Amino acid sequence: MTALFGAQDQSFFDGQRTRYFPPERNHLAAHLTMFHHLPPSIANEVKHRLSQETRGVRAPVARVAGLVSLGRGVAYRIESPDLASIRQRLTDAFAGLLTPQDQAGWRAHVTVQNKVEPAVAKALLSDLQTGFAPRPVAIAGLAAYWYRGGPWELMSRHMFAP
Repeated sequence: MTALFGAQDQSFFDGQRTRYFPPERNHLAAHLTMFHHLPPSIANEVKHRLSQETRGVRAPVARVAGLVSLGRGVAYRIESPDLASIRQRLTDAFAGLLTPQDQAGWRAHVTVQNKVEPAVAKALLSDLQTGFAPRPVAIAGLAAYWYRGGPWELMSRHMFAP
């Protein structure tokens, strides 16, 4: 499950990912993961919950707040108390079904580089930090995907009110 960005922000993050992610490993568009895995058996419940969280609801206020070292990669840190509240409600709803990774708290981020040598990641982090300034980021909706061993397949998309 991911949060969806507005078109301009999606384009920016995709451009960063295309530029910095190892091409042989870059199979997905830039994304903000909210949950890594939910059981396929609750697909209808996921759709229902995402619809409840978005239908007629204004988009969460969010911002790109900084950069994060992933050790072997770099990510943009996203801050959004509103989005964190949505995630917490979904965490509560799916409590007994979450993987340990999804139970372990949430650090909202968009990975633009991963699986590189630590020195390469450290250099990129330094480059991106030069001149970085926090800025708003548009959260347009929420989506759930099927993972079938390759690129993700969209299961459902739920947009916030304009």
